[in-house]
Amino acid sequence: MPKMKTKSSAKKRFKVTATGKVMGGQAGKRHGMIKRHKKFIRDARGTTVLSEPDQKTIKAHFMPYAR
Repeated sequence: MPKMKTKSSAKKRFKVTATGKVMGGQAGKRHGMIKRHKKFIRDARGTTVLSEPDQKTIKAHFMPYAR
């Protein structure tokens, strides 16, 4: 049985923490910043922990060995 491959795009975009959570970039910051509140822009800096359903998808299909 061949090994599963880690998706290169997921490898570059996500990071699995020591406790098993998946960190990723904050959504909604690509364009349209002029209509966003300053508080949103401040709060959306850096990375954030993905939701549970998204974490399951990333771990199962995109990064099978990052556990």
